[in-house]
Amino acid sequence: MEKETQSYSYSKTVKICGMEEKEVREKIYDLLGQKDHPDFSFTVRPGEVIVRVEGQGSTEEEAKSPVKSAVRDLKIRLGSSIYTTSSSVTLEETIVQLLKEQGMTITMVESCTGGMLSARLTDVAGVSEVFKQGYVTYSNKAKRKLIGVKKMTLKKYTAVSEQTAWEMARGGAVLTGADVCLSVTGYAGPATEEGQQIGLVYIGCNVKGKIVVKEFHFEGDRRAIRELATAHALILLRRCILENYKI
Repeated sequence: MEKETQSYSYSKTVKICGMEEKEVREKIYDLLGQKDHPDFSFTVRPGEVIVRVEGQGSTEEEAKSPVKSAVRDLKIRLGSSIYTTSSSVTLEETIVQLLKEQGMTITMVESCTGGMLSARLTDVAGVSEVFKQGYVTYSNKAKRKLIGVKKMTLKKYTAVSEQTAWEMARGGAVLTGADVCLSVTGYAGPATEEGQQIGLVYIGCNVKGKIVVKEFHFEGDRRAIRELATAHALILLRRCILENYKI
């Protein structure tokens, strides 16, 4: 009777943020589909690409070795865009950990996302060590009264502008004494006023007084735009924290 050959498999997950699937594939094109390399599968989520690397072999080491080598290559090529190699760790968990490591606190000031950002962070156990407060300043009046956005700014540039996002990020930090403040303002739709650019979103990030504002143009329905805004706000937050990271 012929003896059965035992087969082993081994896989690793690499989670990437702030890159499109096409960009990831372009950076690792030479690793894909080669006979001697493991298999790569891709899952896309708002703002994220998750790569699963899987190897097969007649021994455990034969299955593991090419996967470990491929993950090393991914780390070299994708750098800080990789936020974890653990399948169970989320982007928000890594952000909360970064804040804890730096001894920094955070406040959120949201408009179009309506609290989705605060919800993502407060899903993380132990976030109370770093999370100060979340504001949902949906109306212009709330932006003025609660956060201190200037009336002239809203009149001249509108609520969905770089200037308003900047003042939201500054005001949230000043009012709560937080080290970090993330702000979001945009048009998620549907259109109610002539001239609105549905999907136009401004995200501001204030880390210890250094404020960065980014402009985004998202596509999709109202829910999709809000989810994309939330995801990219977290990505910008992570990037700004890493830029100020102290070992």
